[in-house]
Amino acid sequence: MPIFQFLQTFFILFIELTVLFIFISFLVSWLQQKVTEDRIKRILNRPNKWSGYLYGTGLGALTPFCSCSTIPILAGLLSSKAPFGPSMSFLIASPLLNPVVVILLWTLLGGKLTLYYVIVVAIFSIFIGVLWERLGLQRLVKDVRVRKGNSTNNDYSVPKWKLALQDAWSFFYPLLPFLLIGVFIGAIIYDFVPQDLIAKYAGSDKPWTIPIASVIGIPMYIRAEAILPIGDALISKGMGIGSVIALLVGGAGASIPEVVLLNKLFKRKLVAAFVASILFVAVSTGFIVQIIL
Repeated sequence: MPIFQFLQTFFILFIELTVLFIFISFLVSWLQQKVTEDRIKRILNRPNKWSGYLYGTGLGALTPFCSCSTIPILAGLLSSKAPFGPSMSFLIASPLLNPVVVILLWTLLGGKLTLYYVIVVAIFSIFIGVLWERLGLQRLVKDVRVRKGNSTNNDYSVPKWKLALQDAWSFFYPLLPFLLIGVFIGAIIYDFVPQDLIAKYAGSDKPWTIPIASVIGIPMYIRAEAILPIGDALISKGMGIGSVIALLVGGAGASIPEVVLLNKLFKRKLVAAFVASILFVAVSTGFIVQIIL
């Protein structure tokens, strides 16, 4: 019966993604205990500016899980006078290349697609950092002052693996509703939405769906953990891969809460440049992945 098939799809997806999310969250939390904000600043301050952009993009891939949690770290970097361009590469890369997104993407959509996604987004992250610095957009950053907490208050008696496990659960628990919603919608699409319907209106032969998907992603504030199972289901029904990638980049890269927080750090012109850059990355990545695959 269809209902039993739906329940089977739902539970398989949910258990698979839950185990992956907690495991990867544990690893990332353990890494973040070693990659502190001060260490990020030291790494970005390189004599060779190009290596700073590479490190900014790479460190962005090791840090927070969503766009909103990137902002406090960015504020600390700007407050401590870290180089502007590499910090902006960090801002772009952090929500789009974090290990949870990359590994879930690989698990659901395959290694080939994930490799192309990582390469293209990393290149764009570096490009935007370089472009913004060359255009002198640093003048549009507000006077950022962040008070540093007293690091001596940390409880060093607790083993790092226990702290990482606590962090993994604390990250997972608030995201559980998003994951449930995403898996629920994905299972419905898998088992109840006709394949011909998706292919007719959002198939890979309709390139106009890519820019539309990138624009839709921002106001929807779709968590990557929710959109990936939905995207997997949509692709299986005939939706273009490029449209799903554009939706992912738009929603994860420039959510409305993040844009609101950036207003505290950036002047309006720089906020507008940020949103335009994310839309550019979303549309470009969508088209590139669609053409390659």
